[in-house]
Amino acid sequence: MTLAWYWPFKTGLKNNPVSEQRSSMSGFTVELMAARESYISGRRGVAELTGTAQSCISLWENGFALADVIGADILDRRTMAMLARSLALRGEALFLIRDKLTPCSDWDLSTRFGVPRAYRVSISEAGGGTTQTVLAAEVMHIRIGSDVAAPWIGTAPLRRASLTAGLLQAVESALGEVYENAPIGSSIIPFPEAPDVDMVTMARDFRGRRGRVLLRESVNVSAAGGPAPQTDWKPQDVTPNLQQAMTTESLAAARESVCGVFGVLPALFDAAAQGPLVREAQRHLCTWTLQPLAELLAEEASEKLGAKVAIDTLRPTQAFDAGGAARAVSTLVQAMSQAKEVGLDPAAVAGVFKRLDWEN
Repeated sequence: MTLAWYWPFKTGLKNNPVSEQRSSMSGFTVELMAARESYISGRRGVAELTGTAQSCISLWENGFALADVIGADILDRRTMAMLARSLALRGEALFLIRDKLTPCSDWDLSTRFGVPRAYRVSISEAGGGTTQTVLAAEVMHIRIGSDVAAPWIGTAPLRRASLTAGLLQAVESALGEVYENAPIGSSIIPFPEAPDVDMVTMARDFRGRRGRVLLRESVNVSAAGGPAPQTDWKPQDVTPNLQQAMTTESLAAARESVCGVFGVLPALFDAAAQGPLVREAQRHLCTWTLQPLAELLAEEASEKLGAKVAIDTLRPTQAFDAGGAARAVSTLVQAMSQAKEVGLDPAAVAGVFKRLDWEN
């Protein structure tokens, strides 16, 4: 009996063929690794542990937690906060749609024409995770920073700025090692020849005497062959000179770049920031970062939940100039009153507002 019709060639039983299972992706390990590479933020994978990145992530998380959601009670504040944190760290978030949204820790998918059609999701449990296979209509998958080569994969902000994230992590790690291991505040003091016991006793006597006056004899001594050099007690500081390494400038530049990647104005964290600057930073964050993400989420929720969903992050965060808004309202009311006095047609007034990019 020939085995030409069977693959793999492991059995000769025609009624018991052996099936071979392959990966659901393109079949290449490198593509599978690239799909999981987006989970790593920065070059070493620890850049998200820095205080700058966590501050920006908290702004995303809290901004989404405050957002007004209309048309989807299933998007509660806790879910919105988890979704924003996942987007900031991983560049994508996936929730299983049941009676509530269940977050998925890991997933694999199959696509058709670049559009996901089925998922194999992993759900974390206290006693061990579970795995389910669901259709694309049963999950809510939000992704940002997608590439045309893999539109079904999101990219985290730090992943898109790996050089900056790596620099920030390297500088902060280097500074941590310096403050932990370097002899900061230590000095080398000349002392005449003496037994080691006396040297240890002298060094121990200096320890812990901050702000006190210590009197010691001079080191000017005479020995065989003539007098010693005329040098007295001149301590030599061994504290590392971090200014020449430009650690301050490098750290500040890396922090500002990371803030820019997350859509946060670096001036928001400036010690001299005033009220108008803080409001502008909030408006910039909500207008150019949080609200576009909210629109993506609203579009995905409207498609998967079957109802019109609207999400607003501008009003709850008060991301506007209250004084400027009050003056604008007063000017508009005055203009409408004058238009009514002169008898302008309401259509003409509406046309004027439309020219100002106000449709309604």
